[in-house]
Amino acid sequence: MKRILVTGGAGFIGSHLCERLLAQGHEVLCVDNFYTGARRNVGHLLSNPGFELLRHDVTFPLFVEVDEIYNLACPASPIHYQYDPVQTTKTSVHGAINMLGLAKRRKAKIFQASTSEVYGDPTVHPQPEEYWGNVNPIGFRSCYDEGKRCAETLFFDYRRQHNLRIKVARIFNTYGPRMHPNDGRVVSNFVVQALKGQPITLYGDGLQTRSFCYVDDLVEGFLRLMATGDEITGPINLGNPGEFTMRQLADLVVEITGSKSQIEHRPLPQDDPKQRQPNIAKAKEILDWEPTIPLRQGLEKTVAYFDGLLKSDAELAKA
Repeated sequence: MKRILVTGGAGFIGSHLCERLLAQGHEVLCVDNFYTGARRNVGHLLSNPGFELLRHDVTFPLFVEVDEIYNLACPASPIHYQYDPVQTTKTSVHGAINMLGLAKRRKAKIFQASTSEVYGDPTVHPQPEEYWGNVNPIGFRSCYDEGKRCAETLFFDYRRQHNLRIKVARIFNTYGPRMHPNDGRVVSNFVVQALKGQPITLYGDGLQTRSFCYVDDLVEGFLRLMATGDEITGPINLGNPGEFTMRQLADLVVEITGSKSQIEHRPLPQDDPKQRQPNIAKAKEILDWEPTIPLRQGLEKTVAYFDGLLKSDAELAKA
């Protein structure tokens, strides 16, 4: 049994990770400032004696006794990370410094949740880990893209300078229950709009592509990477290589929800990648990992979650 810190643990992915770690018999310290995370994501875990919830912002140091650290703290959707871009960069950079400092003091193994956004608007397709990316350093998305790139730099410098045990995963588009309903991500956008019967907003011509990984598959990749020997550092891509256009996704969501929503086209945002698909050869070889949950099956679970959430919120509004 280990005592494991999960920053951003009340967020979408973090809450699922906390669940899995508790199921393995570990003690989990979930840290979140609730900027985008929510208590309801971990409410069912509060009665577990191995679970502890702490409100804290990782841009400030944290002094706790832990054996492993999963650093997931950072707003990850454009709406949230662009709302306060300076704080977003601070969360990525200062947060990494503070968690790396904690890992150094505790001699703890530390995991960094990086992102496919380090590849920017890629000129190589699909994206292997060796690709250095095509990132605009001064654009609207730079606070997140460059913040995460700098965090990776810090992790590898701490490895070289202090022999820290690090693991870096680059996360591609992930979806599933507990996504924030107003995060502006394409899956939550389409599902909520379809359930409400609103027009589904499709940016550009709808032919830009994404690869969607269900959250359970992603968390399994996290655990497998963390369990590797100290010589395995990453970065390793974790995502589903199945590639879909935004139009295909919209049509599938409409079909699953039975919605009568119409498609509404809007201009493509600045620096929005045209293609995004992971090369997961390393994950297959090193972790024996690849996604197992097809998009339709994952979307059905996600639609059921949002349907319940919207009905619950409507009932609360009536009360």
